[in-house]
Amino acid sequence: MEGKKTPLYDEHVKLGGKIVNYAGWLLPVQYEGLIPEHNAVRNSAGVFDVSHMGTVDITGKDSAIFLDYLMTNDISKAKDKQITYTFMCYEDGGVVDDLLVYKYNDERFFLVINAANVEKDLEWINSHKSKFDVEVKDVSDNTCILALQGPSAQKILQKLTDTDLSEVKFFFLEENVDVNGVKAMISRTGYTGEDGFEIYVKNEDVVKVWRDLFEAGKEYDLKPTGLGCRDTLRFEAALPLYGNEISKDINPLEGGFKFFVKLKKASDFIGKASLTKQWEEGLKRIVAGFEMIDRGIPREGYEVYKDGKKIGHVTTGYMSPTLNKSIGNALISIDETELGNEIEIMIRKRTAKAKIINKNFLKK
Repeated sequence: MEGKKTPLYDEHVKLGGKIVNYAGWLLPVQYEGLIPEHNAVRNSAGVFDVSHMGTVDITGKDSAIFLDYLMTNDISKAKDKQITYTFMCYEDGGVVDDLLVYKYNDERFFLVINAANVEKDLEWINSHKSKFDVEVKDVSDNTCILALQGPSAQKILQKLTDTDLSEVKFFFLEENVDVNGVKAMISRTGYTGEDGFEIYVKNEDVVKVWRDLFEAGKEYDLKPTGLGCRDTLRFEAALPLYGNEISKDINPLEGGFKFFVKLKKASDFIGKASLTKQWEEGLKRIVAGFEMIDRGIPREGYEVYKDGKKIGHVTTGYMSPTLNKSIGNALISIDETELGNEIEIMIRKRTAKAKIINKNFLKK
């Protein structure tokens, strides 16, 4: 199998990880199995190797205004050490990518972007920087990321550091944290709907930190977790996946993420005019949650019908390990999104009944 390897590749193989090619990277889709790994994160803790994600430094005196111009969220309003979830959009409102913007100060930021979009994102960012006093530096090749997720995450990581983790607020970062002798940047972030931390270290330090976490996590039954449960966990927590709930063809308003699109922020941003117009005129379609009434598991791309007429398609669907029922998201006509409305999913050449429910599947 061809593909790039993170510095933890041999560790994954040693732990019995089932390796797949994801966005050009050889990564574990699962170890013990998707369901036990998913449940470990919901009930105790799991750790993911997410070193395939792209990381970019933005520095210079215009950094804050430059990022406000690129992003839908209000970057200049963030405090030092705060992290902002946001979208970068095309002029028509379609999504270039969704990402995290880490703010150290007004002249120094750090972006975390989707692995499949690194090249495209960098091209997009660089093509808009000429009018701004900024430097854009891709640091993906020298940065490794571990995501320690679950209710026991703080207790496990606290065993390895003197930094008081209870002081690190949700969506804030802490620099120069000593993790058992390794210098790291940590943030209270994740992609699972659980409490947790993302730990950023240099390539040469990641194997040590990975092993130290498992040593510290023994009493909490810390599990290595793969891409499979990363998707089921984010889906249950109503977090989007680029290419599914948002894409160049599905804008953030249609995805249901208006909160992160500040149409009234003082500065202009790419896509603002188009998104404002669509919002004011009224959306024609939106991503809604649904639950199967008939038997069957909905999958991405399956067509959705109402009274024999096609009204959209499934963006993500699973048998939810936490809820133990068959649920999904679908991009459908906004007229059909009232809670309780019955729709039909085309599953293997037959239609199966489903009903619209709140897509915040997890009650947390």
